[in-house]
Amino acid sequence: MKEKWKRFTDCVRRSSWKVRLSAVVMGGGQFFYGRYVKGLLYFLTEIMILTYFILRGGADIAGFFTLGTVKADAWLGTEGDNSVIMMLMGIFAWIVIAVLVVLYIANLKDAWRSQQLWEAGRPQPKFRKELSQLLDRKFYVTVLALPVIGVCVFNILPIIFMILIAFTNYGGTIVPPELVDWVGFSNFAKLVTLSQFAPTFFRILGWNLLWAAASTALNYFAGLGLALLLNKDCVKGKAVWRAFPILAYAIPGFITLVAFKFMFSYGGPINQIITASGGTAIGFLGLDAKWTARLIGLLVNCWISVPSIMLLATGHLSNRDMSLYEAARIDGASPFQQFRKLTLPFMLFATTPVLLGQFIGNFNNFGIFYFLRGGLYVDGYFLASDTDLLINWLYNLSIDNNYYCIGAAISLVIFLITSVLSLIVYVKSPSYREEDTFQ
Repeated sequence: MKEKWKRFTDCVRRSSWKVRLSAVVMGGGQFFYGRYVKGLLYFLTEIMILTYFILRGGADIAGFFTLGTVKADAWLGTEGDNSVIMMLMGIFAWIVIAVLVVLYIANLKDAWRSQQLWEAGRPQPKFRKELSQLLDRKFYVTVLALPVIGVCVFNILPIIFMILIAFTNYGGTIVPPELVDWVGFSNFAKLVTLSQFAPTFFRILGWNLLWAAASTALNYFAGLGLALLLNKDCVKGKAVWRAFPILAYAIPGFITLVAFKFMFSYGGPINQIITASGGTAIGFLGLDAKWTARLIGLLVNCWISVPSIMLLATGHLSNRDMSLYEAARIDGASPFQQFRKLTLPFMLFATTPVLLGQFIGNFNNFGIFYFLRGGLYVDGYFLASDTDLLINWLYNLSIDNNYYCIGAAISLVIFLITSVLSLIVYVKSPSYREEDTFQ
């Protein structure tokens, strides 16, 4: 850091008046060094951005902080301010400021490069040559420019909007034309302190963590076990046996979930068999079926996810060093010891990133309990059931009941939990710390 600061101060001290002109008027230095087209482009870009802020951007930044001051009134004919639109336009204005800063720094670096070429007696690069580099040496810039813009507009902007909603009182009765206000961290405080949300939040959070860990472990070891079984030399017709899980994997997940919901319903085939045998129909997914429904969810998720793990494990298992297993057998190691000391470390090393992806996917697995048991509200839970995950509760609060700010706060909590846990596990894993172990 000190070296970078020293290099920066040295550049400032040695820069000519032309470079310093670029600090005031973008493109000024390039223009006086004979790079007229590039200097003009920088200048026009600065003019357009400044014009935007004069005509609208400044008001958008102010509106971002106030979220509106005039409430709409249909009787008086007052149009009023739309707080949500003002927030969106404010975010856009901040993105434009970020773009301006990036272009401003690039403009200064380019002007400094022009000075260095001039001091060395070398010719300044022609604009046509720089443009041709965008199709040659810097072709990646040309290819990625449009996707990056698309990501900023369609991904980053909504994500920032969602995060900021968590710090407002938007939702319930406070929706446009009502004015929305910034409330800081009060929504997060409501999740952990308010009797309306806190009990449900902690119950669902505990179940969500248990679900993610249990389903990830079950899916992983079931898929790995199936791959090991199908890799045995004594198994005949391996292609046929592998086809059955692939067929289950090929069917769309929601169709599988709807089919299982029908199978375990009161009028489904399982209860028909039970009643035909003289028993009483069982509410496998009913209001009181807490752990039964949770267990069914685990098994159904395993049915859907195991084939992909099996395919992954099959590919990795084919790269094992079988001489290690031969040596282990000579030393008297049992099959379980070989699995624990050789197979499992090798597979965990190779698949830890995939395993983390599975954990995050299971943590945010909206479809499982939405299709199996969606729409149920159980006593002791606020707008949720005892099988709902945080993502399902978020949906119930925000989409069905307009608690947008609480839903946004929950989504931010989900992001923090999954990102922190994934980062810690990955940094501690052999995949990160012992990269050359199996090379």
